[in-house]
Amino acid sequence: MSFGSFDNSADTRPMAEINMIPLIDVMLVLLIVFMVTAPLLTHAVKLDLPKAASQPQQARPDDIHLSIRADGSLYWNDIAIEPAALQQRMAQAASTDATTQLQIYADRQVPYGRVAEIMAMSSRAGLNRIGFVSEPTQTSTNPLPATHSTTENNHA
Repeated sequence: MSFGSFDNSADTRPMAEINMIPLIDVMLVLLIVFMVTAPLLTHAVKLDLPKAASQPQQARPDDIHLSIRADGSLYWNDIAIEPAALQQRMAQAASTDATTQLQIYADRQVPYGRVAEIMAMSSRAGLNRIGFVSEPTQTSTNPLPATHSTTENNHA
């Protein structure tokens, strides 16, 4: 961009022209950058997960069973618990044993957001080992029972 010339003429006002070439260059570079990065910003990931029948893990006696019913009620080792007391109970369990695993039994109708809140709450309390419990399928050669009871470990 120039604001004048080297001649000493009486016309000393600045030139009113804008050099568009650098602006166009920057615009084209930005366009290419956005064209390259736009496909990477998609949030949907198409997966074809493998199908496998897994063996159930043996429950440890110090594992915590947290059940979330469809109506939102919570059960700590099959004992009803208020949502306000859940954070305190998690912190107490984490301070007792750092290897304690929180096993979440969530009803199919429980919103994912509620499960995510409970996972975040357990992480803040220090319970970093979290497991999700589901019903086994009948597809294996040795069918497992379709119902799963959480009454095996009844300790508070």
